Amino acid sequence: MLNEFSRTELLIGEKALKRLQNSKVAIFGIGGVGSFVVEGLVRGGITNFILVDKDVVDITNINRQIIATTKTIGIPKVDVAKARILEINPEARVEIYKECFMPESKGIINDSIDYIVDAVDTVTAKIELVVRANNLKIPIISSMGTGNKLDPTKFEVTDIYKTEVCPLAKVMRKELKNRDIKKLKVVYSKEIPVKLEKQEQIISSISFVPSVAGLIIAGEVIKDLIKMGE
Repeated sequence: MLNEFSRTELLIGEKALKRLQNSKVAIFGIGGVGSFVVEGLVRGGITNFILVDKDVVDITNINRQIIATTKTIGIPKVDVAKARILEINPEARVEIYKECFMPESKGIINDSIDYIVDAVDTVTAKIELVVRANNLKIPIISSMGTGNKLDPTKFEVTDIYKTEVCPLAKVMRKELKNRDIKKLKVVYSKEIPVKLEKQEQIISSISFVPSVAGLIIAGEVIKDLIKMGE
């Protein structure tokens, strides 16, 4: 009997699909990148989620976040994302945390998590996520900067210490080296950021750049979880 994952099972096999359905993925940051990570994961077969984000949907999110529409403005992002997950897969189990993850955050990350996705903006939070993931030996993948960019074909999956061009990656390399963290899987763009004519308080963005980064991350998580189950 055909179901919503029949085509996926044809591609990866029954064992791999069950592995994905039994895995728990924590996504930190449900924005331009993170919302598409969630989309790719739930449609890919992931059934257990932890979503962490303190923000509500804002009108400026509509240009790039799949959860952002005129009907969701003002609603917490994790609430919208959870509802969307359950519309796609009613059997999914979703924990939500309406908070900004920081070093003082407690009670979110534990050894029940199979994979962590870092799609947050602040360096302090990103570093803390990597440190905790390393301490618990949980695989983690981090998104580097996607703002002020126009070319989605410039994204690469690599180790943080092999990155170049990206200003955020440069800071991350330094901070991780200071903490003696030897590696970190990242998705980053080799595109030089667009120089704006005037500096604004918000970072410029477009629909097809963060979304591509998010789907690349979702693909890496799914492929890694399948390999871990072999």
